[in-house]
Amino acid sequence: MDAFYASVEQLDNPSYRGKPVVVGGLGNRGVVSACSYEARTYGVHSALPMYRARQLCPHAIFVTPRIERYSEASHQVVSLLKEFSPTVQQISIDEAFLDMTGTERLYGKPRQAATLLKNRVKNEIGLTTSVGIGTSRFIAKMASGYDKPDGLCRISKGNEERFIDTIGLKKLFGIGEATLAILNRHSITTPAQVREFSLEHLQALLGESGGLYLYHACRGIDPGIYTGVTKSRSISTENTFANDIDNEKELLQQLLMMSHEVMFRALQENLSSSTVAIKVRFSDFTTVSAQKGLDHNLYSGEQIYEVAQELLKSRWRDSQKVRLLGVGLYGVSDQGPPVQQELFEDPYKRKGELEKAVLSLRSKGRNIQKASLLEEND
Repeated sequence: MDAFYASVEQLDNPSYRGKPVVVGGLGNRGVVSACSYEARTYGVHSALPMYRARQLCPHAIFVTPRIERYSEASHQVVSLLKEFSPTVQQISIDEAFLDMTGTERLYGKPRQAATLLKNRVKNEIGLTTSVGIGTSRFIAKMASGYDKPDGLCRISKGNEERFIDTIGLKKLFGIGEATLAILNRHSITTPAQVREFSLEHLQALLGESGGLYLYHACRGIDPGIYTGVTKSRSISTENTFANDIDNEKELLQQLLMMSHEVMFRALQENLSSSTVAIKVRFSDFTTVSAQKGLDHNLYSGEQIYEVAQELLKSRWRDSQKVRLLGVGLYGVSDQGPPVQQELFEDPYKRKGELEKAVLSLRSKGRNIQKASLLEEND
């Protein structure tokens, strides 16, 4: 989806359309969660400190996130996607992969199917989307961003390497400023130059994981960032930051947003879980994960956040640069929301009931926002 949070705000508020919209924590320590393309022309981007966004674009419309509303819109889009393919892998609130193998008789050739999908999302939901078509998730991911907003880009089999050369190293997914700086010091500025080096040489420069990633990526080969659907049922989301984050407050705010996102998705689908997992990818491409199972089901986004925060602190050191952060619920069951039968009521249950109420009111058109998403992280 294109500038998803901001686009939903413009959809719900016609007066916002065509104007710079910035979504995020509004305090001085808040960060930008998303912004419209109008705001991006002023240099605003996700994970940017909010005070800096106000400096760059003081006339923008600044709004607090409404995760429950975005989750509702996401659910509508994914439901539509499932009409096009039986295999839909949702990787975040605004991004999903579709395996269109065997659907040509129903929807035509890939470009025809993509056009039909885009038109239906626009006409039925009111949002624009960009579609990338490729032989792998990695290529399709970058193709989807090639002609944003409202783009459609197909990379045919055999043209992957040419496409990588066209977008260049700066736009190669997963390559951050630290990696570019190392390559620049060795006068390596294009994917074609990277391909001149052996895997061993690249690993000597960037480390084992980073070198392997770049070796495959510059050849248009999926480095394995997006693997197949998880064996056990799960609900997860992840965010690759435009710039690596090493500030704890910014990481925790991102973690809070994602915790509420997966909780609202679980509520919408009437699912429950007792296991929280996180995924962290550092600037050197090293990826770590951790999970924790509880002896009871999870009730609220705050509860997920508390566990996720504990897991993050077990895997992240101060000032360590983070490229990607993800939160998920694992071992998900369709038994519905948990029912508490204890003598002393769990405070998280009350928060969970609040989230259900918020979701219900949102579905009826009421503009309701959880207070915890308006607060600063201390």
